[in-house]
Amino acid sequence: MIRQKGIFPLMTYLFFAYSALTVMVGYAPIYFQFKGMTETQIGWLMAMGPLASVFAQPFWGYMSDKWKTIKRVLMICMGMAMGISLVFFQMNVLWSLMLFMFFLFLFLAPCTALGDSLTQKTVTQRGLNFGSIRMWGSMGFAITSLLTGILLEQFHPGFIFLPFLTCAAAAFSLIFFLRDAEPAKKPVTILHAVQFGLRKEVVIFLILLFFISIGHRANDSFLGLYIMELGGRESLVGRAWFIGVVSEAVVFFLSALWFRRFHPLVFIIIAGMLYASRWFIMGVADDPVYILWLQVFHGVTFGLMYFSSISYMTRIVPEELQATGHLLFITTFFGISGIAGALGGGWAMEQLGGSGLYVWLGIFSLAGAVFLIFYSLRLKNTLASA
Repeated sequence: MIRQKGIFPLMTYLFFAYSALTVMVGYAPIYFQFKGMTETQIGWLMAMGPLASVFAQPFWGYMSDKWKTIKRVLMICMGMAMGISLVFFQMNVLWSLMLFMFFLFLFLAPCTALGDSLTQKTVTQRGLNFGSIRMWGSMGFAITSLLTGILLEQFHPGFIFLPFLTCAAAAFSLIFFLRDAEPAKKPVTILHAVQFGLRKEVVIFLILLFFISIGHRANDSFLGLYIMELGGRESLVGRAWFIGVVSEAVVFFLSALWFRRFHPLVFIIIAGMLYASRWFIMGVADDPVYILWLQVFHGVTFGLMYFSSISYMTRIVPEELQATGHLLFITTFFGISGIAGALGGGWAMEQLGGSGLYVWLGIFSLAGAVFLIFYSLRLKNTLASA
């Protein structure tokens, strides 16, 4: 019973924090199209969130380690995200939308990343399973994406502010009931964080991860537009996200059954290969219904990749820098890859169409998976000779 104390507020916080995020990630492109933006302009706008997270996530991760509290940082970030969004949804021209999209994600992006870091710290200290708690974030993502799609189809994309603010307010109220994990006793300095980030094995791993995650992030930005390019509607976009993220929740829920059987790098390589296959098949799809079927593989690819990557980072990160390490990974996965995916994806979609975009994403994922095989073999030989 002691191990479970404080877990329910964490699960419900993840549910609503990821719900708020899905509104922006899944439907902002449709909202921007409603505002009259082109695909290239939408690419620039969608790059603002990842660009902001490149700065925000390492900073807030370091501050939470330094202050030895994630709860206080979450209060700051979610409160500021709600306030900035009130201005953001009033903007109509490109430069102002870009500016406030950037500021919004300076505070919104760490809300889910730090929630995941708190989850990882909590389960490590209490001997629980990460996936059984993290799955509630996926369920929030799935349910809200479905309901938001129905709402926007019944009315219009301008109503995007309603589900976002509702979910963000619910998440903010739940932060007061969260419990911080037991802090590490060693002090944290900026020098420690920089030294960890420059370690050779960390740098190489994050570079290779970039090649796989760029496809995931480009798909986040342009899945909705691709479905509509193939003749689908907003509600179909919602169903696609719902199917994908429910399958993700199932993978997280069952993680205790499969995860400990192999090294995390094995699952990351498998995920990279599956990502490549998924993108190549999407590149030849000619009916939006096919996209719904392929979304089943979202849970397998993202679930394997995300859970295994954050677990691998936990293995190589010093205890006192856990939040910094977790957010460094998330910065690469969602931030740097998100910038490249949004900008490159917007250009590719406008020049080559959705099918051309997904073929290139398949090539990137395949390259990342192949190079990760060499990375893992080299790491294994290094450890054997040590």
